[in-house]
Amino acid sequence: MEESSAQGAALTRRRFVGAAARTVAGVTVLGAAGCSGAAGSRVKDKLKIPLANSSIGNTWRLEMENTYRAALATEPFRSQVFGEVYNASNDMSDQAQQLSNLISAQVDAIVIDAASPTGLNGVVGQAIDRGILVVSFDNITTARGALQVNTNQFTFGRDLANWLVREIGGKGNVIMVTGVPGTFVDTQRTAGGMSVFSRYPQIKVVNKYSGLWDSSVAQTNTAAVLPSLPKIDGIWAQGGTDGILKAFQAAGRPLPPTAGESENGFRQFMSGAKTGKKLPGYSIGQPTYLVVLALELARRVLRHEYPRANVTVPFQTATTQTVKDGVNVFPQLQDSFFTPFTDITPARVVDVPLSDVLTGKASQPTMNIKLPPA
Repeated sequence: MEESSAQGAALTRRRFVGAAARTVAGVTVLGAAGCSGAAGSRVKDKLKIPLANSSIGNTWRLEMENTYRAALATEPFRSQVFGEVYNASNDMSDQAQQLSNLISAQVDAIVIDAASPTGLNGVVGQAIDRGILVVSFDNITTARGALQVNTNQFTFGRDLANWLVREIGGKGNVIMVTGVPGTFVDTQRTAGGMSVFSRYPQIKVVNKYSGLWDSSVAQTNTAAVLPSLPKIDGIWAQGGTDGILKAFQAAGRPLPPTAGESENGFRQFMSGAKTGKKLPGYSIGQPTYLVVLALELARRVLRHEYPRANVTVPFQTATTQTVKDGVNVFPQLQDSFFTPFTDITPARVVDVPLSDVLTGKASQPTMNIKLPPA
């Protein structure tokens, strides 16, 4: 584990993205692998369950894809499932075309992180009509018959706002840094946050802008708006939280109480590792292992071992008082690393080694996954 962690510390976002980009392929790869030579014999009797990912725009998506790849090399997936990763460019039409190609390839199921909650419903419906199981996670699709694996995104945004309101005494200037426009997660988190702020007349949302859930984008966009903003009393952020705080630092602004995602850098601000002073913060993490739960749900439904039912997963939280090195913050890893890579909640739904998330390679023969009782 120490050796793997050291490798992870050396990973830059560029290398992370480069590794992911090399896996982007047309669906013909899946079709060819299913019917040609030695590869065909290996996958002939396996369930075909590809991952359709709308974007590799941030580190969360890269960690998620690595988790999927590592899972495929562990049991029960290694002997039962053949999978590939298909990335769209955060473009709904691109992802729709990929889904159409997967339908033509006659896959058994598709696990999807969707570009739109409704815009893909037509092609997803076509897949379901052809007998293909569709399991969406993170940014879900609302197509009738598609299953969902997710945390409660409205609650996510609401809980961040509730903490922030309490922390700043129910009054003050707040900025809201949102995610990728048009996605389910962005819409729900924003609605959850506004459901709280709208009840406090002395809370003023002085600016709301997108950070695309990406640390570098959030830092750039925050730096652009800061000169025009008054004193900021609190930050509400869907993602890119560490980048937002770095922009405040660079502008010589005091760091206000911050409610944000689970970026490693943000949690190091909370722990005091970044400045020598602990930042009042509340961090909620969207688990990257949602993809494995979606994959396992698809596998078990196809094998008639689990009902066709949605799965709701508890999200992980950390406060300034509960951040702990090696548990929910990792000083040796890059700031943009999303920390909820394995389940440390009492539910313990899955155990994913850190090295698997960093490399996409399995470090254990079996991945233990516990779907909630049906």
